[in-house]
Parts: sequence; structure tokens; C-alpha cells
Amino acid sequence: MTKPPLTLYLAAPRGFCAGVDRAIKIVEMALGKWGAPVYVRHEIVHNKYVVDDLRAKGAVFVEELDDCPDDRPVIFSAHGVPKSVPAEASARQMLYVDATCPLVSKVHIEAERHAEAGLQIIMIGHAGHPETVGTMGQLAEGEVLLVETPADVPALAVRDAQKLAFVTQTTLSVDDTADIVAALQARFPAIKGPHKEDICYATTNRQEAVKAMAQKAEAMLVVGAPNSSNSRRLVEVGARAGCGYAQLVQRATDIDWRAIEGIRSIGITAGASAPEVLVNEVIAALEARYDVTIEEVETATENVEFKVPRVLRTPA
Repeated sequence: MTKPPLTLYLAAPRGFCAGVDRAIKIVEMALGKWGAPVYVRHEIVHNKYVVDDLRAKGAVFVEELDDCPDDRPVIFSAHGVPKSVPAEASARQMLYVDATCPLVSKVHIEAERHAEAGLQIIMIGHAGHPETVGTMGQLAEGEVLLVETPADVPALAVRDAQKLAFVTQTTLSVDDTADIVAALQARFPAIKGPHKEDICYATTNRQEAVKAMAQKAEAMLVVGAPNSSNSRRLVEVGARAGCGYAQLVQRATDIDWRAIEGIRSIGITAGASAPEVLVNEVIAALEARYDVTIEEVETATENVEFKVPRVLRTPA
């Protein structure tokens, strides 16, 4: 039986970013240096495949420091943590390694500098997301106000409209964030923004590749986890850019075959915490059903690399 033809557009860049790569490496190097178990506060990155793989190697994932013994190393996830977490670890004399993405740490430093200059901070982010919780937790309660949409801006109760600054979660939609910033600037003309956009290079690059792909593909599959902010944004960006159908899939088994029945072109990308092995799995599943022709849609080249902390680069 002849397979129907399918053009598969493959986004470049896609998948792991430098911050995710570094965070996974930190857990693996910690296991190599100190042996199992090594505790990790929160999922190191938002991807079940990655977390399960590290768990099999001896990592123990917990949500709070209370769940960690004092005598084993603990690693803080790539999303960042409130200041109270390392303070508590130090008080308990725990050995800890901070795997916070350096681009998230940059936002933390930015927020602190603004606060030292007497400015109240407005954070553009998603309530409850660990990165937002971590950034807001760099300062005392009430010093950082959260907005999720432009509709939240009119209700903001600020101390002084002349003394404000904003920061953003690094994994947001570039377009959505621009709308919120515009609303903030319209209401608070004196508000200060970051010197350089907070949304990370990898988030921006993956969204741009999706926009380029959406012009060509009838459907789009985004490989990523449902709790991954940057993966979910890719689905939204694809749909908004004109792709008729966009679905988030963790694995090939999640593909809704009926939804893509009869289509002739599919775009594939992956969130910044999704490994390439899962992309290959999705491609293989499509190749089993279709006569696939692959075309790469490249919009940027990435060569960023972040060093792991010094404690892991020295012998035990």
C-alpha cells in the first residue's frame, strides 16, 4: 500500500537551550562527583523524559527543602528559587548547587538593582510558575507586583507611579509581552524597562522559527511538556501565525492522528526543555505512516554555552 506524501518542516533552532543543557549537566556531574542520591528541588527542567532519565541515575526530585536530608547535596532547578531557599539551605549547612539559568539570574539581579534604586517592580509572568515565584521571591513581599495580561494593568495599585520598573519571565510569548509592556507604558510613562529584553534568546528564536514554519505548514506538532511555559507558548504562536492546527505532544504516542488526517504538510518544533530524541521519535512515527520529505526551516544559529558552577569542575 502506498503511503500518502507528507512534507515535514523541521524548525531550527528547536529543543534544548544552553540553560537547560547546563542544568541537566549539573545533575549528572553532581551524581558523578558525590554519588546517588542527589536531591533536586523541583523538576530540574520541565520534561518528564529528562526527569525520569535523571531519576533512574539516582536523582531524587522533591518540591521543598523540608523533603531533603541535611547530609546529601541538593540542586535548585533551572527556573530559579526565592532567596529564602538558599538561605534555609545555608542555615542547615547543606551542600547545594544552584542550576538557575544565567538568563533568569540576570532578571533577579535586575530586580534587585531596581529595588536598591527605590523602584517598585512589576513582573510580567504567569502566577505560580516556578520562575515567576523565584523572581518575585528575590525581594520582600509586596515589592514585586504581578501582571499576566494587559487587562491586569488598570487594576495595579502602585506606591508611586514615578518610581516603577518592570521585568519579565524569560519564557513568555514575545508578542503577548509587547502588548503588556505597551499597556504599562501607557499607564505609567516613567516606568523603567530592562537594558536588554528579559525574554531569553532561545525563547525568541524558537518562536521566530515557528512563525516562519506556520506560513508553510497546515499543521504543527510541538514536542514539549504541558507544564513547560515555553513549549505552550510555541503552540499559541503557531496558531496565531496562521497554522490551522497546532498540538503539544510529549511523545509520539500523544499524536492525534485523526486531527491531522488528509493534511500534506506538518511543522515540527520542540520546546527548550525537550530532548532531540523525542523529536526523532515523532519523525519516526510520521515516517511509519507517510512518505516523508524533510525540509529544515532555519531562522537563527545558536552557539551559546553556559559554564557549570566551579564546585563541579573541581575534584571531590
